[in-house]
Amino acid sequence: MPVRTIEWVGETDGCVRLIDQTLLPVETRFIECKDPGTLWEAIKSLRVRGAPAIGIAAAMGVVLGAQKSQAETGAGLVSDVERCADYLATARPTAANLFWALDRMRRAARESAEKHPEEIRHRLLAEANTILEEDRDICRRIGRNGAELIHDGDTVLTHCNAGSLATADYGTALGVIYAAHEQGKRVSVFADETRPLLQGARLTTWELMQRGIDVTLICDNTAGLVMKEDKVNLILVGADRIAANGDTANKVGTYSLAVLAGEHDVPFYVAAPLSTFDLDVDCGHNIPIEQRSGEEITCGFGRRTAPKGVKTYSPAFDVTPGYHITAIITEHGIIARPTTKGISEHFAEANK
Repeated sequence: MPVRTIEWVGETDGCVRLIDQTLLPVETRFIECKDPGTLWEAIKSLRVRGAPAIGIAAAMGVVLGAQKSQAETGAGLVSDVERCADYLATARPTAANLFWALDRMRRAARESAEKHPEEIRHRLLAEANTILEEDRDICRRIGRNGAELIHDGDTVLTHCNAGSLATADYGTALGVIYAAHEQGKRVSVFADETRPLLQGARLTTWELMQRGIDVTLICDNTAGLVMKEDKVNLILVGADRIAANGDTANKVGTYSLAVLAGEHDVPFYVAAPLSTFDLDVDCGHNIPIEQRSGEEITCGFGRRTAPKGVKTYSPAFDVTPGYHITAIITEHGIIARPTTKGISEHFAEANK
């Protein structure tokens, strides 16, 4: 990856440095977040996006909150950290990694409550950096596990962006493609544009071209046609939250791809870390779905494309039932035809 998606710069008095993804591919610009409010806005406005990257950003946002705290005792600082974490949790409701990372940061603070505030700040920074480094390792393991599903000469269809820009630096769904490419397999990609914010067009194609991987951009409504024409061997997508039964929330439009994949007998794979699973949610019906501003549809990228006053429905995600998913690829292995039982057994093995 030619740029780092997100990183902490400096010591406990440092800041979060991230690439502003709203400007890609035209401009590569980094922004520095020096307080929780700026970080919250970066998550909300999709300057940083992708479930793993959002989790890393939120963890670092907690460090910023601890940095700004005026508490003179460890207990006081922990209270400020709790409030900061609660605030950051309101940025986006669907991505499980956001809440998973914030829980880790809360736990790290609570376990250090008896220490001096500055010691707690160092502990929180260490935890946030650990989350980032773990993501780098996890994504590579996902890539290696999934690469066995790609054969030399295959063409992959993907939706939205689940690559380096959505993680610490490698990717989940695109990480599988990168791993196969690094193994010497010839892989080509169809990238859905991904309306309305064009993450596929702006981000996925940019990433793949940077890595020298053959990529063809298509409109979202062309996906069914390329399947019908036998131009696709498999579909690979990421995930923002996976329920205990395998129902998967991902960028809106994913469900349509899964249904079309079944119609055309194309394997449909989800690549995601274990931290994206929410085992407290029994099925996809209970996954909270973020609603975005209607202006993202009517005035995308500053140009009006629909009449003023038109009603809009703009969910950021949809849910693909587990029975439409051929397999879920994690850092621990592959869950074929995911079910509640299969996922539970996968976690049991991973936790041994």
